[in-house]
Amino acid sequence: MQYKLKYHAEVKSSDLPKIDAKSRNIIKRAIEERLAVKPEAYAKPLQRTLKGYWKLRVGDYRIVFKVSGDSIFIFGIIHRKDIYTLVKKRI
Repeated sequence: MQYKLKYHAEVKSSDLPKIDAKSRNIIKRAIEERLAVKPEAYAKPLQRTLKGYWKLRVGDYRIVFKVSGDSIFIFGIIHRKDIYTLVKKRI
């Protein structure tokens, strides 16, 4: 099943420009080949205050998202040290 990808407004305006081109290509490929096809096989569920959300690890970056029906809503693509504090503000 191919999921529809939806992005939070700040992902494209704030997150992606901060990532170097090589890492952006790797992240793009991971989203297209793993996340959009079978997220439960590659991602891990988050706990505590982010329960119900998932994370996909791509190198030093994390993609935090939520699966809803046939759609995946991506809340952030941020370096692992900052991801959880910034994503909490977007939810």
